[in-house]
Amino acid sequence: MEKTILTDADGVLLDWEWAFSVWMSQRGYFTKPNGKNSYYLHDQYEDLDQHEAKQLIRIFNESAAIGFLPSLRDATYYVKRLHEEHGFKFHCITSLSNDTNAQKLREMNIKKIFGTTAFEKFIFLDTGADKDEALNYYEPGLFWIEDKPENADVGHKLGLKSLLVEHGHNMNHTCPYPIVKNWKQIYTIITGEIQ
Repeated sequence: MEKTILTDADGVLLDWEWAFSVWMSQRGYFTKPNGKNSYYLHDQYEDLDQHEAKQLIRIFNESAAIGFLPSLRDATYYVKRLHEEHGFKFHCITSLSNDTNAQKLREMNIKKIFGTTAFEKFIFLDTGADKDEALNYYEPGLFWIEDKPENADVGHKLGLKSLLVEHGHNMNHTCPYPIVKNWKQIYTIITGEIQ
């Protein structure tokens, strides 16, 4: 498993935030000024409480839109390079939904963007679920790429090499592992270690 990279999907491989924002604006919801500084959607949108935010996330995650998310930043180029040039396989651990159709759409979307052979395994968790148990399955020393600080912290505590993808909501997180702006930095860290 040494040539395995563990990765989240939303906010790491895919631009979930942008797609969700478009979907929300079509339904009359608009972001607050400085809303992007919070991970929690009820803090990001006007007239939205925590319960309603969770419901809307689930509805979005189980909609057809989930099969058409664009890649995040430079993810496509560097994921393909890590796979094709360096032989890495990816395991995607995503808190998407327990809905099997949503899961199929997620897998289809990722394979369409990153190719059919880069992703060896998909682990689907319920919407917003913690990743402790899924990460505990893996041996220490593997890279774990995530955008939610709590999940990156868990990976670090389990001996994984966490890398936190920077967003407005996590850029001030204090951690003993790197916060990266893009996949070019991830690629450099990973390939620098294997050379």
